[in-house]
Amino acid sequence: MRNILMVMIVVSLLFYLPNNSYLNAQDKILLIDDFEGEISKSTVDYGAGGNSSIDIEVSTDIVYHGKQAIKMKYLASSDGYMWMARGYDLDVKGAAQWLVPPKDIDWSKYSSFSFYMYGQDTKAIVAVDFIDNGFEYFRFITHDDFKGWKQIICPFDKLFPRGDWQPQKADTNGVLDFPIRAFQFEPRPKAEGVLYFDYVHLIEK
Repeated sequence: MRNILMVMIVVSLLFYLPNNSYLNAQDKILLIDDFEGEISKSTVDYGAGGNSSIDIEVSTDIVYHGKQAIKMKYLASSDGYMWMARGYDLDVKGAAQWLVPPKDIDWSKYSSFSFYMYGQDTKAIVAVDFIDNGFEYFRFITHDDFKGWKQIICPFDKLFPRGDWQPQKADTNGVLDFPIRAFQFEPRPKAEGVLYFDYVHLIEK
């Protein structure tokens, strides 16, 4: 009798979960990049200038999803810059490693880009850029103000055009034109540390 009562309680709790959000959570995302496979200069577009530096490698000990994540060791100087990008139409053609190509995504179904970042609580500013269909760069700002894995959500309506730099070929109309071609991470100066990224995905509306 006691076992039957416990089963009834559990079933009742599941029934009253708001919108069954827990049960359906995985149905509301589209996985874009989990950084499995080769991580190298052939599959990641990254670099630095000025007195900044960046090094990229595989992480198999600190992982959010799957067997590996991507590890970024960086030094962001006040007179330098850096980037780490994955996607399409980049200088490194092998960085087109999305699990679903941009042209095959129904972007009207989604409201946000999201990823998991493993923070070290360095207080560093981390810029996240998205390259739209007109090669215009849009930005979202987050902070390394936590320790461990944390989901970072970048709503499309919160992205803003980069004001410090745009490529010459960019259609700088200030409108986020879909499909988005690529994403990139850029710790902002002055900062130094190690960050890990994993499980890049889109979130449905």
